[in-house]
Amino acid sequence: MSEETLAQILAALPEEQRFILTLYYVKGLSQKEIAKTLGVPERAVSTVIVSGKSRLLGLFTTDRE
Repeated sequence: MSEETLAQILAALPEEQRFILTLYYVKGLSQKEIAKTLGVPERAVSTVIVSGKSRLLGLFTTDRE
Protein backbone atom coordinates (compact mmCIF):
# COMPACT_ATOMS: atom_id res chain seq x y z
CA MET A 1 0.00 0.00 0.00
CA SER A 2 1.34 3.39 -0.92
CA GLU A 3 1.57 6.28 1.51
CA GLU A 4 -0.92 8.13 -0.68
CA THR A 5 -3.47 5.33 -0.37
CA LEU A 6 -2.98 5.18 3.38
CA ALA A 7 -3.40 8.96 3.61
CA GLN A 8 -6.65 8.73 1.61
CA ILE A 9 -7.99 5.99 3.87
CA LEU A 10 -7.10 7.95 7.00
CA ALA A 11 -8.67 11.08 5.52
CA ALA A 12 -11.95 9.15 5.15
CA LEU A 13 -12.21 8.78 8.93
CA PRO A 14 -14.15 11.33 10.96
CA GLU A 15 -11.82 13.97 12.41
CA GLU A 16 -12.20 12.75 16.00
CA GLN A 17 -11.28 9.15 15.12
CA ARG A 18 -8.36 10.25 12.95
CA PHE A 19 -7.05 12.55 15.70
CA ILE A 20 -7.32 10.01 18.50
CA LEU A 21 -5.87 7.15 16.41
CA THR A 22 -2.96 9.41 15.47
CA LEU A 23 -2.30 10.26 19.11
CA TYR A 24 -2.50 6.60 20.05
CA TYR A 25 -0.61 4.88 17.23
CA VAL A 26 1.68 7.58 15.83
CA LYS A 27 2.45 9.67 18.91
CA GLY A 28 2.39 6.69 21.26
CA LEU A 29 0.15 8.24 23.92
CA SER A 30 -1.74 5.89 26.21
CA GLN A 31 -5.52 5.95 26.38
CA LYS A 32 -5.22 7.51 29.81
CA GLU A 33 -2.95 10.29 28.50
CA ILE A 34 -5.29 11.00 25.59
CA ALA A 35 -8.29 11.13 27.90
CA LYS A 36 -6.53 13.54 30.25
CA THR A 37 -5.35 15.75 27.36
CA LEU A 38 -8.82 15.93 25.82
CA GLY A 39 -10.68 16.11 29.13
CA VAL A 40 -12.86 13.09 28.36
CA PRO A 41 -13.37 9.74 30.12
CA GLU A 42 -10.82 7.06 29.30
CA ARG A 43 -13.67 4.75 28.25
CA ALA A 44 -14.67 7.29 25.56
CA VAL A 45 -11.15 7.21 24.14
CA SER A 46 -11.18 3.42 24.17
CA THR A 47 -14.51 3.38 22.32
CA VAL A 48 -13.22 5.76 19.64
CA ILE A 49 -10.08 3.65 19.16
CA VAL A 50 -12.07 0.43 18.78
CA SER A 51 -14.59 1.97 16.38
CA GLY A 52 -11.82 3.74 14.44
CA LYS A 53 -9.87 0.51 14.01
CA SER A 54 -13.00 -1.24 12.81
CA ARG A 55 -13.76 1.54 10.35
CA LEU A 56 -10.15 1.53 9.09
CA LEU A 57 -10.33 -2.20 8.52
CA GLY A 58 -13.51 -1.75 6.52
CA LEU A 59 -11.99 1.05 4.45
CA PHE A 60 -8.78 -0.91 3.89
CA THR A 61 -10.68 -4.02 2.84
CA THR A 62 -12.91 -2.04 0.47
CA ASP A 63 -9.87 -0.33 -1.05
CA ARG A 64 -8.15 -3.65 -1.77
CA GLU A 65 -11.11 -5.22 -3.57
